[in-house]
Amino acid sequence: MLASIEVAFKGLLSCLQSLKMYGAAHPMFQKSLDKAFEAFADVLASRQEMTIGIVGEELAFEKEILFDLAKFLRPAILYLKERNIERIAFYSGLSKEELAKFVSFIAKPKEDFKGDLQASLSLTGIEHISIGKLKVDMQQNRNVFALAQSELYDSSADMVGRALSGVLNSEKIDHLGLKFSLSNIMENLSSQRQEMLKLATVKRYDVETYTHMLNVSIFSMYFSSRLGFDKTDILNIGVAAMYHDIGKLSISRRILHKPGQLTDQEFGRVKSHTLLGAQIMLKYVNTLGILPVVICFEHHLKYDSSGYPRLPFLRKQHIASLIVAICDVYDALSQRRGYKQDYSPDVVYNIMNRDKGSAFNPVLLDKFFRIMGLWPVGAVVALNDGSIALVRGQNESDIRRPKIEIVSPQDKKRLVDLTQDATLSIERYLNPWKEGKEYLRLV
Repeated sequence: MLASIEVAFKGLLSCLQSLKMYGAAHPMFQKSLDKAFEAFADVLASRQEMTIGIVGEELAFEKEILFDLAKFLRPAILYLKERNIERIAFYSGLSKEELAKFVSFIAKPKEDFKGDLQASLSLTGIEHISIGKLKVDMQQNRNVFALAQSELYDSSADMVGRALSGVLNSEKIDHLGLKFSLSNIMENLSSQRQEMLKLATVKRYDVETYTHMLNVSIFSMYFSSRLGFDKTDILNIGVAAMYHDIGKLSISRRILHKPGQLTDQEFGRVKSHTLLGAQIMLKYVNTLGILPVVICFEHHLKYDSSGYPRLPFLRKQHIASLIVAICDVYDALSQRRGYKQDYSPDVVYNIMNRDKGSAFNPVLLDKFFRIMGLWPVGAVVALNDGSIALVRGQNESDIRRPKIEIVSPQDKKRLVDLTQDATLSIERYLNPWKEGKEYLRLV
């Protein structure tokens, strides 16, 4: 029975993902709806009710905790908790039309999930599904069910780690959980972009490779969205960006983290990660499409094709590869690793602009920094009057003068738009590993 419950719940989430990616009229959604309804009909043929609850970060059915299911569907659990849904009950008599309406109901923005959720659900004409919160005291509810953006980032990092390990071990990818996780991030980028970009700025100091891959995915999705790509293309770019460096995980860590200069043989091994990655991702074309293969192969070619792998002819690169190449270098330069120090944002800007037109598409690079700003959201900076501030937002008209919040000294605390105050300017960046560490908790 538990296996059937898991199949039905996975089918529900597959429907949700298909709806968000393709829309209700698309054949892919109808196909996933048919499959999910068949699974629910199978369960409800032998029982009057099927109730799934979210306890902490685990899924539960009656007295059983579905540990294996929760492990792979954690992003979906967080998605439901964001919408105050902790219990879903399906009853005998459920129709396919009701299931379709329910999927559309839970696909709505999280801001719509207020008040009496069951009353709102009933207004849609759904009679054989009920939703609500588990009965817990208010303090427990706050402690157990509160969801921060940080939790979403961390859960996505966990999913990325599992997805990368699975590919390296030639295992089947849980593409539903992966796409659901990145889809959640994509939604948060549109509604709370400052919070998600802030996390990528702060948490990139984690040295794990998969964190770099997640950051590149986040930056690539955000950049693509600001360039006007549609949601399906943004998600596909996010998935492909996440695997851009998968080939490096097959290379010795001794070489990757060598503090001194690499030998020609060692550097050749590092450069081979583009071909290794493309070969690895060819095995997953049926699941993830061809774009991960393309980006693995192209992200170090450089805009003028002077990079690697060396080609016998000029090749027009996919725009997704050009986007990922910018986001990859931006995060790599900003990230502290065992074999190098991180660079301050102004140094990153200067380094990348030296390669404008050679390594990077000049139009895309200009747009990237107009969107991201010279000083990223969450950066700790010192001002010309001696005060300390946090960057809170960007001004595309002048990337050197963002919106800031002065946090020290106490008597100067306030929000300031530097384009509106000519007396203040950013003098220098405070490294969060050193002099900026005490202010990091305020980010």
